[in-house]
Amino acid sequence: MLGSMLSGDEQRIIFSQMCNVLGPGAAVAFSSASSELRTLTQAQQQQLKAGHEAATALGRKAGKGSCKELREAKRVEWDHKGLSVDEMATLGRLGSVLPVLEELRLSEPAAGPDGMQRLMAGLGVGAMPALATLEISCLPVGDTGAASALAAALDRGALPRLKLLDLGNAGIGDAGLVALAPALRRRPALEELRLWGNPLGDEGLAALVAPPPPPAGAPPPPTRGLTKLKVLSLSYTQITDVGCVALASALESGALPALKNLFLRGIPASAAAKVTVQVAVGRDCMVLVLE
Repeated sequence: MLGSMLSGDEQRIIFSQMCNVLGPGAAVAFSSASSELRTLTQAQQQQLKAGHEAATALGRKAGKGSCKELREAKRVEWDHKGLSVDEMATLGRLGSVLPVLEELRLSEPAAGPDGMQRLMAGLGVGAMPALATLEISCLPVGDTGAASALAAALDRGALPRLKLLDLGNAGIGDAGLVALAPALRRRPALEELRLWGNPLGDEGLAALVAPPPPPAGAPPPPTRGLTKLKVLSLSYTQITDVGCVALASALESGALPALKNLFLRGIPASAAAKVTVQVAVGRDCMVLVLE
């Protein structure tokens, strides 16, 4: 009956829309409706099976005993589990079927920048819709490719509720932050940004807090920056007196109006430059400038 009502292409489209590697039951049941449909979707069934097996293995590395447990998890962590580049890609593809995930913490140095790129490439529009906290520490994001991939994911609408982004000790230099900064500034709901332990310096900081004005005749940017940012961690970076002056100037001009905590521990800037920043943020902000 089904085959007489729908074309083969229509049946395959319906099957593909039902496919969920964390819950393949509905698609499998649909494909069993007729021998014709089973034949038409045979290749897709194999792909679904392989995806389900990969998702199951990935979930087990996070301590989740089943795909159902992974699908319903609000907090997931992979900490030095030896995730491969392919497993990072699998995680990216799972973004559309993790509707309640609120915290994702990754510390997987073995995956490298390629793993980060594959992860972000898989995050489509609206991926991980409930995610508020993303922590990617000790995973090399690098200077351009992986940072640009993260920026692209944010710009196409992944992680729409992101409030806390921790990219500590991720190998982000100036070029990486310059690539990432525009996407971060287009996320006015972001409340915490942690960039501790990265080799970024004055150029990257300026791109984040005080980007140059657009060229003459160009339209203004859609947002004015990180208006809800409460926490900014820049400890153990390479920010010098030049960066502190730029930061102080941005703060005095009204940038980062919600800032409450600014961490500048262990940077090469002078004590006098740090005091300049401390004066600029005013009484409402606690600035940590410990040596």
